[in-house]
Amino acid sequence: MTPAARVAAAIELLDQVIGGAPAEKTLTRWARANRYAGSKDRVAIRDHVFDALRCLKSFAAQGGAKSGAETGRAVMIGALRAQSIDPASFFTGEGYAPAALSEPEQEFVPDTPDELTELDCPSWLAPQLRASLGADFAPVMSALRQRAPVFLRVNRVRSDVPGAMAALESEGIVARPHSLSPNALEVIENARRIRASRAYLDGLVELQDAGSQAIIDQIEITGDMRILDYCSGGGGKSLALAGRGAKNLFAHDINPARLRDLPKRAERAQALVQILSNEEVQNAAPFDLVLADVPCSGSGTWRRAPDEKWRLSAEKLDELCAVQAGILDEISARVRPGGSIAYVTCSLLECENEAQTDAFLRRHGEWELTVKTRLNPLDGGDGFYLALLRR
Repeated sequence: MTPAARVAAAIELLDQVIGGAPAEKTLTRWARANRYAGSKDRVAIRDHVFDALRCLKSFAAQGGAKSGAETGRAVMIGALRAQSIDPASFFTGEGYAPAALSEPEQEFVPDTPDELTELDCPSWLAPQLRASLGADFAPVMSALRQRAPVFLRVNRVRSDVPGAMAALESEGIVARPHSLSPNALEVIENARRIRASRAYLDGLVELQDAGSQAIIDQIEITGDMRILDYCSGGGGKSLALAGRGAKNLFAHDINPARLRDLPKRAERAQALVQILSNEEVQNAAPFDLVLADVPCSGSGTWRRAPDEKWRLSAEKLDELCAVQAGILDEISARVRPGGSIAYVTCSLLECENEAQTDAFLRRHGEWELTVKTRLNPLDGGDGFYLALLRR
């Protein structure tokens, strides 16, 4: 595909995502339906789409679209202008290139953007983000417009940091330690080779954000503790706990399909993790620790899932907060006296973080807060919140 054809494909995909389709699924469907596109084409188109979604509001404004009327075409015109590239060099109408620029598109001169447009911040959510982030509001929102670093977690059961770095380097993957966690490596060269590398396939390293690793580092564990990872998803935090020496690990997710790959990942990491159904969770209780990385806005991870920034609504946020409160109440009954809850979000919003744990403590007087940690992208990784609650 020519560079212009890649832009045309990105426009088509962006229109679908702007219309409400999930970005990852949209890209996957497109790749399956367009087998002629080579791996370099798919990578380039993915980069176009995700870079555009991180900066959707500002790029659309530079492309001539009004707020709320964004189109893939306007966003990609703006994306090129943001790189000081003349859009006319791509929008030629020749071959598989996008249609040539219209006269209004050619003559459009962007206005000086307001702060929220420049920061690519959803207007309706700005007051909550300002209140939650304080003086960090603008720097954090600016950071969320950039690509996230690629991080690995060194599996101490299989290797150490120097050994993992050497194994990666032997396959051309260059990584360096990161300050957020003693097990974290930031990949600085050839990140796309990771999943095919022996270091990854042999369980020496796992893909995991440094912020996520730092949160797990805050949880005190002993090898004999019975630990339930309640909202396990793919099981990354279960494996991180296993890497720190946890032996009696149980994983659960309301959607069992999310746990599909965990047995293979656990075997690769030499970790023992037992998957439990809803009924089995009740029968296996009580636990010494229940980790709940609850469903949330994902605002701390918008660099990685930028479409979520634009799909979130006030109604959806209210629903998420209700789910979070329900999960806290439910798992509190699964913890033994003297045991703990590790409440985790990847959110920057106080309503999903401190407000949730404060409300839980008011509802349940037998619990106390022992540790609270907040991270945002200025710390180097994704945004996370941890509250350790002891019964």
